Amino acid sequence: MAISVFDLFSVGIGPSSSHTVGPMRAARAFASALSRGGLAGAVAGLRVDLYGSLAATGSGHGTFSAVLLGLEGCDPGELLPEEADRALARIERTGELRFARLLDEEARAIRFGASDIVLHPLTVLPRHSNGMRFAAFDADGGAIEEQTYFSVGGGFIVREGAEGEVLERLEQTLAEQPYPFTTAAELLAHCERSGRGIAGVMLANECAVRDEGEIRAGLRRIWEVMEACKDSALARTGVLPGGLNVRRRAPEWHRRLSERDPHREAAHWQEWVNLVALAVNEENASGGRVVTAPTNGAAGIIPAVLFYATHYLPGAGMWSEDERDGVVADFLLAAAAVGVLYKEQASISGAEVGCQGEVGSASSMAAAGLAQVLGGTPAQVENAAEIAMEHNLGLTCDPIGGLVQIPCIERNAIAAAKAINAAKMALMGDGSHHVTLDEVIVTMRETGRDMSEKYKETAMGGLAVNVVEC
Repeated sequence: MAISVFDLFSVGIGPSSSHTVGPMRAARAFASALSRGGLAGAVAGLRVDLYGSLAATGSGHGTFSAVLLGLEGCDPGELLPEEADRALARIERTGELRFARLLDEEARAIRFGASDIVLHPLTVLPRHSNGMRFAAFDADGGAIEEQTYFSVGGGFIVREGAEGEVLERLEQTLAEQPYPFTTAAELLAHCERSGRGIAGVMLANECAVRDEGEIRAGLRRIWEVMEACKDSALARTGVLPGGLNVRRRAPEWHRRLSERDPHREAAHWQEWVNLVALAVNEENASGGRVVTAPTNGAAGIIPAVLFYATHYLPGAGMWSEDERDGVVADFLLAAAAVGVLYKEQASISGAEVGCQGEVGSASSMAAAGLAQVLGGTPAQVENAAEIAMEHNLGLTCDPIGGLVQIPCIERNAIAAAKAINAAKMALMGDGSHHVTLDEVIVTMRETGRDMSEKYKETAMGGLAVNVVEC
């Protein structure tokens, strides 16, 4: 396991981890490399090329704005939406980008804006469909630096030519961890030999690089950002940005549910789960601050199922703060362990394998987290994850208008309910089952390879072409 729980659950801005967070990180990495090399002050011109899905749906995903902010040195994990709005308004007003301004004292203003980004929607680079190239030039037009990056899902980026470094770091982290795993079979074997649950194995590996107190504090912060994201959405009215005129439903749903079920009775759990998933994804669609879980497009599923866990588990209303934090930590650790498997064996990128890689993996992770805190054995937790993904296989990514709104928002609510049902089904059995989690992950990967490019976040098929935009 080379991927941390804090890689899978990272804070960023919407609407897309692969098309917003990843490009911002890549652009910032490019600016940072020039700054570290003492070259930022010499940059007088820029060229940015976007390829494949980034070019095809970048407008609706905020990719162009993300690139501009990243080139100025903005970090998606620290940037607040209002700060982004101010910076983008300044760039539009002046026509100038302050290259590496947050990274280097020698930074200078450059004539560059969103309209200068070159788009290649029909060209897919060999490594991944979310490709981008950055080039910097001096005052005479001479090339200073050129780098190519790929946004591979969940905000993760890979620089072309750095694959060897990635493998080296993987080998190093695997050697440092007490329970290294890249498959579910290895994870379950560690559980059996150590007597730890899946969350416990993941925690032990995290402790190889961080103090346990730091880990638990970080997990609490992740949950708090999820909650703040939901609460922010409940206070917003009107329509979502982007031109589809999709009405925000979360505030009205919350008002009606609060009147119908003021004491959060168990009979209404699904309505509340639907609401949380809807609210988080409306906030994401608005460019708000969210947690990639493991992607922005699927960001509402884990918060919704975690809401179910913290409100409807037996005795939840009587938990102390420490007890609640313990449940949250175990949930997120078990979910992250499953997320590692998808990253290592397949993909969480909609542009690579369709929505099964985003919503499907999030549903699988959420099912594992819930089964863990419901007292499931490692085999039952693995079974829960398998059930959830098995029934998301083949899910396409065909966003109308290239926006993370239709069908994405409602799809998160449906997938959250699937996760809860999968966990309950798994706990009705003893953990034994015919299809393993590893087998379903490999099947998802192969299904993604066979899937038409029209259904991989290009907005060129399915609902995206069959529904008239209003």
